[in-house]
Amino acid sequence: MAVNSPLPVAADLKPVAGIRLGYAEAGIRKANRKDLLVMELAPTATVAGVFTTNRFCAAPVQVAKAHLEGLRMATGTIRALVVNTGNANAGTGDTGLAAANATCAALAELLQCEAAQILPFSTGVILEQLPVDRLVAGLPQAIANLKEDNWFHAAEAIMTTDTQPKAASATVQIQGKTVRMTGISKGAGMIKPNMATMLGYLALDAKVAQPVLDHLVKQAADQSFNCITIDGDTSTNDSFMLIATGAGEVEITEIDSPEYRLLATAVTALAQKLAHMIIRDGEGATKFITIAVEEGQSVDECRKIAYSIAHSPLVKTAFFASDPNLGRILAAIGYAGIGDLDVSKLNLYLDDVWVAKNGGRNPDYQEQDGQRVMQQSEITIRVRLARGHAAATVWTCDLSHDYVSINADYRS
Repeated sequence: MAVNSPLPVAADLKPVAGIRLGYAEAGIRKANRKDLLVMELAPTATVAGVFTTNRFCAAPVQVAKAHLEGLRMATGTIRALVVNTGNANAGTGDTGLAAANATCAALAELLQCEAAQILPFSTGVILEQLPVDRLVAGLPQAIANLKEDNWFHAAEAIMTTDTQPKAASATVQIQGKTVRMTGISKGAGMIKPNMATMLGYLALDAKVAQPVLDHLVKQAADQSFNCITIDGDTSTNDSFMLIATGAGEVEITEIDSPEYRLLATAVTALAQKLAHMIIRDGEGATKFITIAVEEGQSVDECRKIAYSIAHSPLVKTAFFASDPNLGRILAAIGYAGIGDLDVSKLNLYLDDVWVAKNGGRNPDYQEQDGQRVMQQSEITIRVRLARGHAAATVWTCDLSHDYVSINADYRS
């Protein structure tokens, strides 16, 4: 059960003009489950993305990046995205690349476009060859039920160990007109996106120039998906795609404009919501934890400290047990790699409880106060470094017995 994250309601997921979604049960890994998704885009659409920096990046990531770059140079357009679950098509060598390219070719033939206008994505088990014949056989079914309002089914079709689909919609008023946006994401384990097995897709109906969209996807990812971690493992398949269908009335051509700032704020907020859904549904998670590091010399050092806390198994298991063994947090701060950190100025808070004062235990701290906060399902750790004005926030979860069980049985 996801932490304080109700199941999305299909009727609340608003269609976005210029994109249709269709799904199929292709039997890629298991029978009788949605495991194939096609997103068909209007010819007016612009697409931008960020991808995993894992050197073992999956075959579909390699192909998608190549197609995006190739069309950008040729001023072409992406016409569809195709996603399969159950098999990551990663660690599969030349055979995996051939399978990803065959997927693009098959869908392009059905949609009467070029293979280079298709972006492929996969998620699931690594080091197993993609059953491309089953995937291709499922494409006609996915195309047959292409609809603008299939967002809920689309979210279901990209799940792996997720306990529930992740999807949300939003609107923003720009120039007196409404921009509609809807997004989906998946992920519950192997989560520490490092995108200069998480997937995210967010579509909006504005007309957005390609350079502007390229900037926006990186800005939104850096403040959302790149600020979450469940277990510190960067997947081979991480991808976040931003799609501007161009079917609406609003047009944005400049980054230095009030219109862009309004859009960027709305897109980032929706991306954060989708990213938070991943943490709330972390494998075996019982608590949603915000780690805010303040008064640092740079955002980079604040993030380094936040991730050091978030990745500590000792910290995460203490939170699962509701055990205020908070010295573990200080230890994680100390080994974060900030060589000139003056710990005598450091202050640590657990929600409203002042735990450590000037590098030592706060004389007024009472363990029962820490225990009270630790029993909550949502907790904020706040670290004040007293060395500058930079800040960064990372979101994570606890580490439970179920995390081990889920990952021990993942392939069975």
